[in-house]
Amino acid sequence: MSEAAISRRWPVAYPTARATLLLAAAAPLALIVAALAPAAWIVAPAFGGALLLLVLLDALFAGGLRNVRLLAPRDAEVGEPVALALEADLARAPRWAQAQAALAIDPRLYPGGRLVLPLAVGAEGWRGDATLTPNRRGTGAIGRFWLRWSGPLGLAHRQVRVDSDALVRVRPNIAPVRSPALQIFLRDAQFGMVARRIRGEGTDFEALAEYEPGMDRRRIDWKSSARHARLFAKEYEVERNNQIVFAFDCGQTMCEPVAGLPRIDRAVTAALTTAYVALKAQDRVALYGFAARPQVLTPFVTHSRDFARLQHAAATLDYHAEEPNFTLALSQLSARLQRRSLIVLFSDFTDPTSAELMIENLGRLVERHIVMFVVMADAELAGIVAAPARDMQAVAMAVTATALARQRALVLQRLRHLGVRVVEAPHDRIGMRLLDAYLAVKRQGSIG
Repeated sequence: MSEAAISRRWPVAYPTARATLLLAAAAPLALIVAALAPAAWIVAPAFGGALLLLVLLDALFAGGLRNVRLLAPRDAEVGEPVALALEADLARAPRWAQAQAALAIDPRLYPGGRLVLPLAVGAEGWRGDATLTPNRRGTGAIGRFWLRWSGPLGLAHRQVRVDSDALVRVRPNIAPVRSPALQIFLRDAQFGMVARRIRGEGTDFEALAEYEPGMDRRRIDWKSSARHARLFAKEYEVERNNQIVFAFDCGQTMCEPVAGLPRIDRAVTAALTTAYVALKAQDRVALYGFAARPQVLTPFVTHSRDFARLQHAAATLDYHAEEPNFTLALSQLSARLQRRSLIVLFSDFTDPTSAELMIENLGRLVERHIVMFVVMADAELAGIVAAPARDMQAVAMAVTATALARQRALVLQRLRHLGVRVVEAPHDRIGMRLLDAYLAVKRQGSIG
């Protein structure tokens, strides 16, 4: 939480809605008085003058603004709530007064770009709290806000405009990396926090060891056992130093929201979670983003202490309202990779025609690399298919959605036939499914 530098103007006074209603009620009252007692016409202007005087006195006794502070976070993660607070020192303002602030805020920080914040008086002055949930990555600004408070009678309020330089950097969400479940997994996993030679699993032959009950019988070396007249089993070392590239389609389809967040942001969270585990396993990780042309390609990161570099690079993946060029992007990626790697592609498609070029280029990548295609299950499409058909429009929507679901399944089946490993799951489980798929590939030892 940081305090923003602000500059304010002099407060101005305005009548409240209560004063306006009283003044409006005086007009029919004046007509009644004029009709019943014409000699008493002076009552109406006297009432209006008295009301105007009360409004001026109420604005005078409302007090002034001594100091105001906007407490905004410097950094936030997309989809994760953060706290925002505004503190004001209102001189001589009565405790029963009504005070509120209206903030002009970046839409990526708050939907609609306008936040109304009620203020309550406390021991240290007036304060208002709000919770922001950023829905897109980037830098969001809180450029200005308006502070308004009423007088003792509620007939006038004073208002001041305050300019602020508060900036909130919205970064990719890495909450799964900090989750206790993942930390316990890394602590107990064989490729934990300490780098060491690990025997027992993997594909690289390490040594022979005397067979003990509980070992996998398929690892028994029968020739050595016959030579020594005792059972010996082969021990293997876990593969390390594999190259893993997380490739992101930053095109129009991936920028569409799923449960309030763009698909690309959910993909980035899943990729960074798996990248963190891969770095702990001493593999090498790079990020690649593309749309109509390649956007970002990071060098390979080799240590978990450099994980922040991957997070910073993922924050630069922009949103593009254009179709991705798979031919250009995947051919350039293939030309950059000098050794066999695991390529994890996050993308989506709407119909088989738009996926045709993707399928063709992934087929070329499979010849040299292990390719994993990660796609989020279309919950909206499944909901339309499962919805009860109450009228003809619902029937037509269900038929169309069923056809689209079949076409989607056909595309994924074609990818599997090419040798692409397809990972499909709902958006809230895609991270764990990807992590399981990565560990399965690593156990097979087919990357390097």
